[in-house]
Amino acid sequence: MTRHGPAVLRVCRALVGVLDADDVWQETFVAALRAYPSSGNVRNFEAWLVTIARNKAVDHHRKAGRLPLLTAGSPEFGVDAGLLRPVPGSCGGDDGQGGRDGVVRAVEAGETAGLVWAALAKLPPTQRGAVVYHHLAGLKYVDVAALLGNSEAAARRAAADGMKALRTLLAPSEGMEHDG
Repeated sequence: MTRHGPAVLRVCRALVGVLDADDVWQETFVAALRAYPSSGNVRNFEAWLVTIARNKAVDHHRKAGRLPLLTAGSPEFGVDAGLLRPVPGSCGGDDGQGGRDGVVRAVEAGETAGLVWAALAKLPPTQRGAVVYHHLAGLKYVDVAALLGNSEAAARRAAADGMKALRTLLAPSEGMEHDG
């Protein structure tokens, strides 16, 4: 939990919203602990946990009968910015600032986290998933592809398109620079 917990929590927040993320996070780790004895051949525990989190998020939406429609003015955005930080080295594209672009730096700063979550909610599901799984959870594209049910190339494209859309959505209101 200590090693992969923050990445799984970021995924939960992106998939179910900030208010319900803690519950889904707990359900994820309870399910993982139950399945752990039979998980002897798991090669990537982080991808395995993110897959469980995704499944728990789907269960949550089925049970709740709703999708997270978050806006920048929602009270859900009063969150601890430390829990929103991306995994070091997980961000694609080098902008001369440690491989992080304007969107990721905005999440790290915590100042615009609410706007980033709202912009993420506006992305199509495949793009949102690719951005969350790769840029926030730090999974490799092969693992992202497995979660999304597509090819590694399609996962890369979805992540790139999602980041481009996020930059477009955030740049006018936040003055973020466009990074390559």
